[in-house]
Amino acid sequence: MSSSLSISPTFVRRLNVTRQRLAGPRPAPGPEGLLEVARDLGCIQLDPISAVDRTHRLVWFSRAGRFEAEHLDQVVWRDRQLFEYWAHCASLVLTEDYPLHQRLMRGYGRTRGRYGPTQGLSAAGEWMKQNDGLRRYILRELKRHGPLPSRALEEEGLDPKAWISTGWTSGRNVSRMLDFLQMQGKIMVSGRAGGQKLWDLAERVLPEWAPRDRLSEPEVVRRAAERSLRALGAGTLQHINQHFIRGHYPGLKTALAQLEKQGRINRVQVADTPGDWYVHSLDLPLLENLQNGAWQPRTVLLSPFDNLICNRQRSRDLFDFDFTIEIYVPKHKRKFGYYVLPILHGDQIIGRIDPLMDRAAGRLKVNAVYAEPNAPATRAAAKAVAGAIGDLAEFLGATAIDYDPQRLPESWRRDLLA
Repeated sequence: MSSSLSISPTFVRRLNVTRQRLAGPRPAPGPEGLLEVARDLGCIQLDPISAVDRTHRLVWFSRAGRFEAEHLDQVVWRDRQLFEYWAHCASLVLTEDYPLHQRLMRGYGRTRGRYGPTQGLSAAGEWMKQNDGLRRYILRELKRHGPLPSRALEEEGLDPKAWISTGWTSGRNVSRMLDFLQMQGKIMVSGRAGGQKLWDLAERVLPEWAPRDRLSEPEVVRRAAERSLRALGAGTLQHINQHFIRGHYPGLKTALAQLEKQGRINRVQVADTPGDWYVHSLDLPLLENLQNGAWQPRTVLLSPFDNLICNRQRSRDLFDFDFTIEIYVPKHKRKFGYYVLPILHGDQIIGRIDPLMDRAAGRLKVNAVYAEPNAPATRAAAKAVAGAIGDLAEFLGATAIDYDPQRLPESWRRDLLA
């Protein structure tokens, strides 16, 4: 395929969905399949809300189907194939990608710019310097007694004139320092107990086999750009920049030119879409197969934080899907619901559901199902959506699904209530 290749938006979507492991053969069950998905995605966002289930579990479920919790624990905690860090959000990232993240760890708190869950880097570094006593106390306690939850640590060594937490750290400067130390790669989450993070020194958490190459910034950008593009299937410079290590690609234009010159990526034109798009050379055979009819679609539910839709503008452009997470919207202003799961049907997002898992009763409550304006009003689509909701209920261990009959699309109601 030449660099002048023109492809349609349909095949951009299908390549994207397939590379996201949301179409085509499912990965093999077990730890190997879960790791395979993580490698294709590059990072999987973490979020504590469990109205349905934790988002990282939903992301794996959408791709691998029902999996055993112990298999995920094995991949993350026993084998240490993944660790918690900041990618495009607080995420699980691959231990084999440690050198890509290490470059950012070394610079955190030392240079200007915005990266991570707090304010500018220079401000973070200044705060850490002001509270060096707290930093040394935390590292000393973890060395002596780790792994420890944050509640086991006191605010010892805090500068009384320094900033006092009142926001996202719930009034605890310890939490702020832990997050900054994590960003610097000094400490890592070594496990969880009762939902609480257990912190320990990174040298004791990171496995011996983890690569520790000290890569230059241009090399990090090149490698991260390749990982981002492969997860996207096809994308523009802006798409690549907003994925994986979101917004932290200095010199990305130069990196893409170098990768194109090396034949590692190919420039393509997307019909009726301005600007240059790229496809990784390793994905050209897959694109050709898709164009020749090798398309194996599925109907699945997506976490509101799913990798496929994390770039809202790209979702609007590719899928004509406008999505807002309404968790932080006042209840009376919500249009669709608190924790809404979009419905992917082949290469289209055709609707969304507003579910809530009642774990005590073992029932999945579906407050509403919404169909997009372009959703097929067919029994085949209705059955596919019903099947996807049934799969979710089974994964969650629900013994029944409770629908509100008045809040279902008319064309789907019969099969959803069957």
